[in-house]
Amino acid sequence: MTTITFTDRAREMVRSFLSQNGGELEALRISMTDDATAPRFDLTLVKREERDDDEVELTDEDFGVLIRSEDADRLDGATIDYVERVNESGFEVKVATPEPRSRPSEPPTGEIAERVRSVLDAQVNPAIAAHGGVISLIDVQDKDVYVEMSGGCQGCALSRMTLRQGVERMLREAVPELAAVHDVTDHESGENPYL
Repeated sequence: MTTITFTDRAREMVRSFLSQNGGELEALRISMTDDATAPRFDLTLVKREERDDDEVELTDEDFGVLIRSEDADRLDGATIDYVERVNESGFEVKVATPEPRSRPSEPPTGEIAERVRSVLDAQVNPAIAAHGGVISLIDVQDKDVYVEMSGGCQGCALSRMTLRQGVERMLREAVPELAAVHDVTDHESGENPYL
């Protein structure tokens, strides 16, 4: 059974949004899509009869929660909060942290590993060195690469954007066959986590 926890603030906001629609909308749909570095979530209010054949309804709350069956395992243990920041507000989904990936005892080898390491050493790390950052290749599995950010990049609020819009773009130009670039950094233990 999939369990999703709503913070008090998130629960209050869902109820508030539902009440603004005169009772027409009764359920919260949580859609999950993968991008190259992390899942993205889309939360929308819908009528219960809009439930798709591949969706299940969770009934732990006083409103329905619809998720796709294929996402149930990955959303199990997730927490949904409603956050208000300087430039944004909205629902934030935090999935349960998976078990840490075991590190290979030896540095990755092979053609993809060498090409990725070459891009990191020649283009990426010189560009982020001014901020005290370093990105290292940790592992290669088939066409997926796993990198770790350290120094000034570990815990930096812009680390995800740096990885997606800068590093990943450079890696894909040099190694077009890459399937995905995964960040395995423990950002919460960085010097400035998510400022």
